[in-house]
Order: sequence, then C-alpha cells, then structure tokens
Amino acid sequence: MKKRILSHLGDISKIHHRAAFADVQHHIDKHKGSNAFVELAAKRFSCREFNHHPVSSAKLAKIVEAARLAPSAKNQQPVHIWVLTSDEALSRIRPIHTMFDAPVVIMVGFSISEGAKRACDGMNWAETDATIAGTHIALAAADLDLGCTWVGSFDPVKIRESFPETEGYEISALFAIGHPSAHAKPSDRHVARKSMEEFSTEL
Repeated sequence: MKKRILSHLGDISKIHHRAAFADVQHHIDKHKGSNAFVELAAKRFSCREFNHHPVSSAKLAKIVEAARLAPSAKNQQPVHIWVLTSDEALSRIRPIHTMFDAPVVIMVGFSISEGAKRACDGMNWAETDATIAGTHIALAAADLDLGCTWVGSFDPVKIRESFPETEGYEISALFAIGHPSAHAKPSDRHVARKSMEEFSTEL
C-alpha cells in the first residue's frame, strides 16, 4: 500500500510544474463525454436463446457489484438479490418460469420496511430502487457480452413457496443470464421507438 501511495505521489510531483493551461485540450476531451453508454444501451436486447457455456464467476461478480452500486432513495438500499447457479436452485425456478434454460438466474427483491418514503404522500421507493438495480444488472450483462432477459411474468406466491430464502422481500424481477446462442437475436419490435418529438418535450 505504501509503495502504491508513494508511486502516486511521484506521479503528482512530475506534473506539479506543468503550466496551468498545458492540458486544456486534454481536459476538454476528457469531459466532453462519449457515445459509449448510448451504444451499450442500443446493444442490449432481450436474449431468449443461450448456449451451454457457463458464466464465469468473475463476470457474475461484476454484475452483482453493478447491482450493489445502484442508487436508492436516501441510500436506504432495500434491495437484495439471489444468484441462482446450482442445479438445485435452477430446478426450483424453472417450474415457475423456464428462464429460457439460462445457466444463471438472478432474482431481485425489495423490502418495503427498508424503503425510503416520500414525505408528501408516503410513497415507498423500495420497488423503484429494485428496478434501478435491475437496470444495472441488464446493462452490466450487456457490457460483458452476455445475453440477458428481464422476466416479470411469474407468480410471486410460487416464488415465496419455492424460495423460503426470500422471506421478507417482494420479488420484482427475474433475470435470465448466459452466453447468447449463435441464433440469438432481438425481436422484430426491439428497434421500434417513438420519435424524439413524441418521446420528449423541452420546456
């Protein structure tokens, strides 16, 4: 640790005497942004065909970390996720939903009792927080070249019966995750979007 700190201090000393405006263009380039996020959002699609290659633990760890870093109202963090990778766990979820035979399923849940509330009307933000975490999961999977589908068509009662581990949480979404098969492609409606004029209004 000390060596790393000293190294950083050495780097700082090297640039200490630079002219104040020598790196103006560098800073302009650094802060003007890029299309990387928009390209990632466009790249993602609901993948419903997976091959049998396992998802590495390193990639799963990155997806879980992306979900953990998701913002939540007042930073209450009422979200919990369950990562299903074992044959036993997957055998419990597939009678509820096939999950397209994906090798990994992530369940996202939220605790109402832990959610922040809006002052004016008491609206609980826990489910919104879970949705934000789910978005992080979907985009992180795409960034790692994994296929992912957000599944909401499941019976929550059956989830509670089959997964007692989720007691105290409402399950908001399931995510099928794996390597896309060679035939995987977006649905015909994937690229259909409202025009910018229909979608947004500048006031």
